Amino acid sequence: MYEHKGIKITWLGHDGFKIQDGSETLVIDPFKLDHEARADYLLISHEHFDHCNSDDIKKVLKANTTVLAIPACKGELEKAGAKNVKTVKPGDTIKVGNFEVRAIPAYNTNKFREPGKPFHPKSEGKVGYIIKTKNGTTIYHAGDTDLIPEMDNLKPDIALLPVSGTYVMTVEEALQAADRIKPKVVIPMHWGTIVGSKSDAENFKKNAKVQVEILAVE
Repeated sequence: MYEHKGIKITWLGHDGFKIQDGSETLVIDPFKLDHEARADYLLISHEHFDHCNSDDIKKVLKANTTVLAIPACKGELEKAGAKNVKTVKPGDTIKVGNFEVRAIPAYNTNKFREPGKPFHPKSEGKVGYIIKTKNGTTIYHAGDTDLIPEMDNLKPDIALLPVSGTYVMTVEEALQAADRIKPKVVIPMHWGTIVGSKSDAENFKKNAKVQVEILAVE
């Protein structure tokens, strides 16, 4: 767990995080949870199974949980029994409780399942999120993405960046992204499950020009 000005950030594994702002809890992209992680708000970046699946969503939902997700997540959210769903697209800003959430594009520029077909096409409207807490702390969850122009000068307090390559940025690309995003702190993600290892996170930390916090799964 990492704490910044009273905001607690817990890594749930892969791209999953829990953010606690006082009495309110927000969860992003839960995957392979081995425990319940009940939240007031749930953010889903896109529909792929390692970000949006009903088994993990059920472990997060409470009776009144508000869910923010792109339209392609509809089926899994219905399967999980989510009731209060707000659809988002890149560029949207939505206020939920103590949190202000802005959807940022997330897409591949050089990672392809086959020639000309990226794993995460820009045209499909997948997202990352910038989350602003009540005390003004900003957290950027990049989602599944490569290095993209929309990252330039976002300047969050904390950036949650993928580092594993294959489907998302490599370590070298994530280092370039950190230079362009200009965060105060980076927490590497998208390693340890499916693709990537702790060595990717450690390599990123070794070469980064900003503070890097490598978290253990909780």
